Amino acid sequence: MTEEKQRYTGALVVLTSLFFMWGFITCMNDILIPFLKKMFDLDRFQSMLVQFAFFTAYFIGSLIYFVVSTRKGDPISKIGYKNGLIAGLVISAFASLMFYPAAKFQMFGLFLTALFILALGFTLLQIAANPYVALLGPPATASSRLNLSQAFNSLGTTLAPIIGGYLVFHYLARLGTPLYNRSGQPVLTDAGGQLSILGIQLPYISFAIIFILLAIIIQFTKLPRFTGSASIQKGAGALKHRQLKLGMIAIFLYVGAEVTIGSSFINYAHEITGFTEMQAKNFLAFYWGGAMIGRFLGAISLSNMQKTKKYASMLLTSVFTFLLIYGIIYVENGGNFPFRLIAPFILFLILNYVGFIFGKSLPGRTLAIFAFVVIGLLVTTLLTSGIVALWTIIGIGLFNSIMWSNIFTLAIKDLKEYTAQGSSLLVMMILGGALIPLLQGAVADMFNGYHYSYFVPIISYIYIFYYGWKGHIVKPGKPAKSS
Repeated sequence: MTEEKQRYTGALVVLTSLFFMWGFITCMNDILIPFLKKMFDLDRFQSMLVQFAFFTAYFIGSLIYFVVSTRKGDPISKIGYKNGLIAGLVISAFASLMFYPAAKFQMFGLFLTALFILALGFTLLQIAANPYVALLGPPATASSRLNLSQAFNSLGTTLAPIIGGYLVFHYLARLGTPLYNRSGQPVLTDAGGQLSILGIQLPYISFAIIFILLAIIIQFTKLPRFTGSASIQKGAGALKHRQLKLGMIAIFLYVGAEVTIGSSFINYAHEITGFTEMQAKNFLAFYWGGAMIGRFLGAISLSNMQKTKKYASMLLTSVFTFLLIYGIIYVENGGNFPFRLIAPFILFLILNYVGFIFGKSLPGRTLAIFAFVVIGLLVTTLLTSGIVALWTIIGIGLFNSIMWSNIFTLAIKDLKEYTAQGSSLLVMMILGGALIPLLQGAVADMFNGYHYSYFVPIISYIYIFYYGWKGHIVKPGKPAKSS
């Protein structure tokens, strides 16, 4: 049993590195959007095509996977989780290299194509990695493990605005060939500094190298293999499960809401406070950093730890990770980032901690409570302005934290031989990240500003509240275990 636990621990370490990387690169889109907006003189709707290309690939890739699984049997069950992960990494590496010619020849279409192929690689990684993490241990703690892995995903999304923003808008902006738009005018940051082509090329070349290295590491790492003839099934049996079908809608709306808020953040911060990209990316780090904090707390909350020790660990983890994020930003800004600028975040930390206590370590109950809080924060955003409205947006990250993990594990619970197929259907619903940002962008253009467009994600969180409250429960007479 000890040897099995060691194998599971090693596999989890490898998988968390993947969660970190796709979190980092996904959040780099939030840096890429204002960059391309300036480079190609895009309006708000057009700039959201970045997320449309990226997240549409999740839908198309997952749809292909689902169709193949219904006709030929589940591909992951045939080739194994390990080979699925390696294939996803190789595809992602190839797509990352495409950013070099896209920037060199300033082709917006090639940028979108590269993002599309990159997300196809991530689709395969998501389909393989999420259920794999759930399988690496007792079913009762599946949500805890997935929250822990998602916490490292959020570490990537937290560091991306800080590191990516610094590289793109500051350090690499001063190197390489200066960037000019189609009109022949130099492309400048909000602070008046130049931007360069190298600012986009070098980060994505680095990503390609990292993906290849990870593929090599996984190839030579012994990972537990889950096999069995029952795993290879034809037909769409997963769709007979009510909790999965309603969970698909919840994933669609959750991803769309989270992505549209993060994607519009830098431009919204500039719109209502006058922050430059370099200033706004520090606060964006707390939006994504909040998700990291909440996921670490979620992993502890949903574990089998004794109650007193559990709440003490959650409190210490909350304080430590908050100070870690602040410390990274403080150093990156050369010591010019006073604590008072982020002091309001402490109020949201307290509210988040209380939410976990009331959630009582129940995935559905915690999901409903957090969705309810987010609805309140978005309503506050609409009714206020300036720094208050911005902080209520930042605070949402803490409560988004456990949504993906809790929805995912509630939706695939008891699917058994249809687990991978159900996973592909849930990953397919990442399409929400393509469509909802486009909708918000169109609404923002209509109002000539992002502020009132934040009523769009409220609709998402109302449904997520329902799913956490009642939607995940299997009704009597409905198939709950297998077909």
